[in-house]
Amino acid sequence: MAKDFLKGAADEYDVVVIGSGLAGMTSANILGRAGHRVLLLEQHYKLGGLATWFLRPGGHTFDVSLHGFPHGMIKSCRRYWSRDIADRIVQLKNIRFDNPQFSLTTTFNREDFTKLLTTKFGIELGTVNEFFDTARGMNFYDDQATTTRQLFDRFFPGRDDVVRLLMEPITYANGSTLEDPAITYGIVFSNFMSKGVFIYEGGTDDLVARMKKELESNSVDIRINCPVEEIEVADSPIQGTRVSGVKVRGRSIKCRAVVSNANLRTTVLKMLGPEKLDKKFVEETEAVRLNNSSTQVYMALKPGEEIDESSGDLFFTSTAKEFRTDLLLSRDITSRTFSFYYPRTRPHKKERYAIVSSTNANWSDWANLSEEEYEASKADLVETTIDALEKYIPGVRNKIDRAEAATPKTFHHYTQHEMGASFGTKFEGLGVSRALPQQIKGMYHAGSVGIIMSGWLGAINYGVIVSNEVDQNLVAESTPV
Repeated sequence: MAKDFLKGAADEYDVVVIGSGLAGMTSANILGRAGHRVLLLEQHYKLGGLATWFLRPGGHTFDVSLHGFPHGMIKSCRRYWSRDIADRIVQLKNIRFDNPQFSLTTTFNREDFTKLLTTKFGIELGTVNEFFDTARGMNFYDDQATTTRQLFDRFFPGRDDVVRLLMEPITYANGSTLEDPAITYGIVFSNFMSKGVFIYEGGTDDLVARMKKELESNSVDIRINCPVEEIEVADSPIQGTRVSGVKVRGRSIKCRAVVSNANLRTTVLKMLGPEKLDKKFVEETEAVRLNNSSTQVYMALKPGEEIDESSGDLFFTSTAKEFRTDLLLSRDITSRTFSFYYPRTRPHKKERYAIVSSTNANWSDWANLSEEEYEASKADLVETTIDALEKYIPGVRNKIDRAEAATPKTFHHYTQHEMGASFGTKFEGLGVSRALPQQIKGMYHAGSVGIIMSGWLGAINYGVIVSNEVDQNLVAESTPV
């Protein structure tokens, strides 16, 4: 008999959380801590969403997205998870750039960037300070018509090299482009500029294990291998249309609220269904553009082989003569970001060194290849990536024990993100996501949207925002008038 992954699950909960990405897990943890009965449903066999890892023969563990996040993660994890987790977040101090326009190393914070911009790039201090203050002052209520390109043109006209320094890491971090609203750049950039780039020491498997333990301590019922087929709604003469439950593995489970951590378009157009929503809202959802995807190459060194730490922690490389966001997405790869994992990254596996190369990518460049073409393209991606790495670490090919590639199709397969969208939706998705409770009472979304609410810190903080709203509404509904 097939295993019943819902065995022992209750027939009714206060909240059902769909998806265990960082926003979903954070929402579930906060709501469980507040005393609500919470069911967390994950379609995959592991928690974490894109914040995940996988194992390979030879004792190799690869982290999929543990590449760096802002200092704000420490505060958010301490407050909404545990001090135990927060205390394992440490700074990456060796961030490198190498491209035809410049080569440098930085601690990636405002002080060091100010020094670089004024001494190496010759920008006036006043201009630099005004740019940083402008970016830091951006918020959700600002004019969204100004693009990131227009923001740079205002402060650094004709300085493509400066734009490259300031933009390339953020494009890598959340998929934003020069054509996106400046707010999507300014908020994320300022988060990193506060105190630099950080990482969780111990690996994603250790982090998710600690998060799972915290969830269980707050009585969250966690179920893996449980894809939600439908979000059920009911019409009430008093309350109007509201969430009534979810259908999962052929079983209907009742609830008072649903928080979906799934892709926005999947949540609205598939799990809910257009027939349950206003026509205008459906049209707005259909108009939401998905963000781009990624390719990655995972490389593990043989036991006993090492990488000198002067190689850096994060290394942004490019052979393109100029910075263009279309080149960052091109199938003809010119830009790669290398993440180096030293023994200190995973203290419990001291002998292991690993490198992950990441590139932004288009779903369309991979989705329609034949099986033979697809496998050949993956093999070529691995080989050309190792060739690129050899330029910086001569002889590294002979040190590599195992190398394999992931593509947009890989991310789609494991996460069910439409078109393998690594960074959720473009900015217009945020408004649709926020408006969902006005369409159906008790229905909330905390997935990766608007570029701002993506990446590790954005995901956790969106989970915080949404779970607080759910808690307030559940308490209000339970309070006698």
